[in-house]
Amino acid sequence: MKIAQMTFLLALLSFSCADKDSNQFQPCQDNGQYFLLDEADLQLGAHHTRHAEIFDKYTNGLNLFILQAIDTVQAHAMDGGGYFVGKDSIPTESPVYYDLELFGRPLIKAPRNKSYCSGATYTAFIEALNLLLSDRGEELSPERFEALRMQEPDGGRREDLVKAWGYWNADGFGSHFSLVQYLTMGDAIQPAQLRPGDFVNISWKSGLGHSVIFLGWAEQDTVKNMLYWSSQRATNGYGDQLVSLAHIKEIKAVRLMRPDHLFKYNPATPVDIQIPGDVIAW
Repeated sequence: MKIAQMTFLLALLSFSCADKDSNQFQPCQDNGQYFLLDEADLQLGAHHTRHAEIFDKYTNGLNLFILQAIDTVQAHAMDGGGYFVGKDSIPTESPVYYDLELFGRPLIKAPRNKSYCSGATYTAFIEALNLLLSDRGEELSPERFEALRMQEPDGGRREDLVKAWGYWNADGFGSHFSLVQYLTMGDAIQPAQLRPGDFVNISWKSGLGHSVIFLGWAEQDTVKNMLYWSSQRATNGYGDQLVSLAHIKEIKAVRLMRPDHLFKYNPATPVDIQIPGDVIAW
């Protein structure tokens, strides 16, 4: 890791530990109404580590840790790091740009210095847990840790629909499959409830999908847009992207609610992947 990256990450961890209060450990609260970002919030460009600074005025509680985690991930690749999808390639695709750990225990040794969307959002989720629960790492059982891995013990690819990462990475509403159903750590929310730091799966009108972390709604020249952070080709990997709602068919939004269920969930929990999406009615 470069010295500048290490300095940033140490400062971020120090900030998160020093400034926590009891409300930060509660789920994000919202008023159930769509909100608009300020024009200044859209001037940061695709690549920056100011998510916790800029977007915290719109959110609260556990979502603040997700924003800090985005900055942790982005700091590893300030130019985005590159986007690549190809599960049959040699070496295989890498969902995360760097070797990812939970409480100092390896989840994946990155096959490439590249990333893709569901890997970006899952990585931010894991880094948020590192910020939230690092002092409880010894409570995580070997079985539950293994179910969170992004790679098989022999270094092979963990397939879709296999345990936490396999559900998160599956086609469809992966963050719901994994965070809400499998891990029981989150709840589904409606589009109007969305606040920065919530997880969203987008179903495009083109028939494809995208896994993102929501940052806000924005209206420019009467065009309604969503701003999110993820990994995509348009931002060369990790970065913020603004897209018109005209391209979105439906979404499924979920919110981190019970991080302590990391130590309670059942790795054998079944998941229903036949769930409906929600239309954005802004």
